[in-house]
Amino acid sequence: MGTTRETILTELKRRGHARADDLAKTLDLTAMAVRQHLYQLQDEGAVVCCTSPSGRGRPAKHWELTDKADVYFPDAHRELSLDLIDSIRTLMGKEGLERLVAHRTEKQSERYRTIMGDNKALKDRLEVIAKERSREGYMAEVRETDDGDFLLLENHCPVCEAAKACSGLCNKELSLFQELVKGKATVEREEHILSGARRCAYRIHPTSD
Repeated sequence: MGTTRETILTELKRRGHARADDLAKTLDLTAMAVRQHLYQLQDEGAVVCCTSPSGRGRPAKHWELTDKADVYFPDAHRELSLDLIDSIRTLMGKEGLERLVAHRTEKQSERYRTIMGDNKALKDRLEVIAKERSREGYMAEVRETDDGDFLLLENHCPVCEAAKACSGLCNKELSLFQELVKGKATVEREEHILSGARRCAYRIHPTSD
């Protein structure tokens, strides 16, 4: 991210909203140059242009950050997650950490099953899982293979650093998927980000009822 973009984002974060002309004065640039950066950030979903009444003239346009702009600012979630894992392991031991991970997985399972509702078809269940996983940041998708299997692909792992410190998180995810399609398919992890792959891939093989 360039210096100009950083300054624009920082100013919008500090002010709440601002006109392109006002940002241009702060950056000592032309308003057109600032707008070009704003349009690019708008395409990325980081800012949005709003209008507000301005006397008898044309409505004033100002720019605001969206939630997607959070990625451009410091985030202590990684350090906090690792510190919590270390503290839980120290205070509660390995078994205590495993119980905590198991409890988290149970809550995930309940939530996924609630969202699935009465969907009984395997493909429908997988699509629901992928949609929910994408909402959680996993960039998940489902593909059907030529031999009739399905692939549940996760192109990003938002808990990667925590999973490195607590392998149980990954192990429980595999068992979670197995439980959600129990009786309809078997699940096998074929690719794993923590093993050096670019994504996590799960092969779902339909079984006879």
